Amino acid sequence: MKRLVGASVPLLAALAAFAFGAIMLLALGASPFEGLKAIVDGAFGDGDAIAATLVKAMPLILVGAGITIAFRASVINIGGEGQIVAGALLSTSVALALPDLPAYILMPAVLIAGLIGGGIAGAIPGALKAYASVNEILSTIMLNIVMIQLMNYLLRGPMIDQAEIDAGTRVPTTRRLSDNAAMPDLVEGTRLHLGVPIAIVAAVIAYVILWRTPLGFRLRAVGHSPEAAKTAGIKVKRHVTYALAMSGSLGGLAGALLVFGSEGQRMTTDGSSVGFTGSAGFNGIVAALFGGLHPLWTIPSSILFGGLLTGATAMQRVLQVPAALAIALNGIVVVFVVSSGPVRDRIDAFLDRRAKLDQTLRDDVSDGSSKTVDLDQLDLDNQTNITGADL
Repeated sequence: MKRLVGASVPLLAALAAFAFGAIMLLALGASPFEGLKAIVDGAFGDGDAIAATLVKAMPLILVGAGITIAFRASVINIGGEGQIVAGALLSTSVALALPDLPAYILMPAVLIAGLIGGGIAGAIPGALKAYASVNEILSTIMLNIVMIQLMNYLLRGPMIDQAEIDAGTRVPTTRRLSDNAAMPDLVEGTRLHLGVPIAIVAAVIAYVILWRTPLGFRLRAVGHSPEAAKTAGIKVKRHVTYALAMSGSLGGLAGALLVFGSEGQRMTTDGSSVGFTGSAGFNGIVAALFGGLHPLWTIPSSILFGGLLTGATAMQRVLQVPAALAIALNGIVVVFVVSSGPVRDRIDAFLDRRAKLDQTLRDDVSDGSSKTVDLDQLDLDNQTNITGADL
């Protein structure tokens, strides 16, 4: 029942958000049914649409899986944007420095560089949290700003395309990177590339680490009770740092895939993180929440949100509604899904109390008690510590 509730509450929240979006379409004189059809067709209507949705979901899967690792250690990572940028910058630097390496070396090298770059960006707030008691929400958000400014400096200076300087335009972009580092296309004629299965495999590995390895057990133990974990001999501070470093590394891998899976095969920006990441660092958080903060459920959740992003663009084109509506619809879904968390927690708490009372009754029956109690008549909100003797 708890698993069913955990899956249904975010879904109902998303449906409520779409209902709110339908009201917005009506206010603009557009048909909600045509809007829904445009979203579905734009996201899953044909092979090209599906490929675009999967590519859009790719960074969300990675960031979302990383968020689940941090959450299981009871730390909050809001630094996905900066970690994506960090991974992209380091992987791009490797490609610029070693362009002539063969593909079987350069491609893994840029992906590993992305993991390292994002891992460093995650380990910094992790260490500050663990060893200096700095709030990780504050430090990860601030590090986002630092990484954005570093990206702007590098793409306008040391890493800028020389052709931009010669032309006097100085667009913040690198030169075209080596094709030996490009992600191979999986389906000819579409944008679907190797980065999508890499992201899915990374999410599966995150699940295996969390629930099938001693490291994952220690991370979850730290998140469940730091005091008990410390008593058991687990180095709590070290594992808090590990959690954010691992979380950041997946964001960094997303950054590398955004660069080397792009059609332009270069890193470019408009001066903001959104110009490069497409807000994947924040949308990945929502995908993780929608997936119940579980790495495997984050995969379909991210695909759903990827479909929403691509479908909303198609809706804007078909219905000729303002482009801001697509952004607003995505924001509404985010607000509704995030707000559904406390509702799910209250329902889970109710089910826990109900199960506890049910077990108490079974224990009374096993002791020979013949009294019948109607659970529906009990005040479950106030009777949280009912014992068999009370019944």
